[in-house]
Amino acid sequence: MTRKSGFTLVEIMIVVAIIGLLAAIAIPNFVKARTASQANACIANMKQIEGAKATWALEAKKNNTDTPLAADLFGATQYIRVAPVCPSGTTAYTLGTVATPQ
Repeated sequence: MTRKSGFTLVEIMIVVAIIGLLAAIAIPNFVKARTASQANACIANMKQIEGAKATWALEAKKNNTDTPLAADLFGATQYIRVAPVCPSGTTAYTLGTVATPQ
């Protein structure tokens, strides 16, 4: 007698069910982690812009009520090489006065 080896339909269904269960647990956590990392990247960008505004104000002898232009902060020879963009794409950074936090 010869015996054929292989998986039965029940064994394959159990494996598929376990993979589905693991995916159901992992996918919401992945989405939550992605959202949190995008928010942290936006916060880091705002801190970078704040530092550039403060440095611009010190070097250009400006006071806290002055507002820098984008050309004053962003460019190859300026404080930030490329204007940062929020990773989520929903928030545009506005440049306020030097004293106004982002």
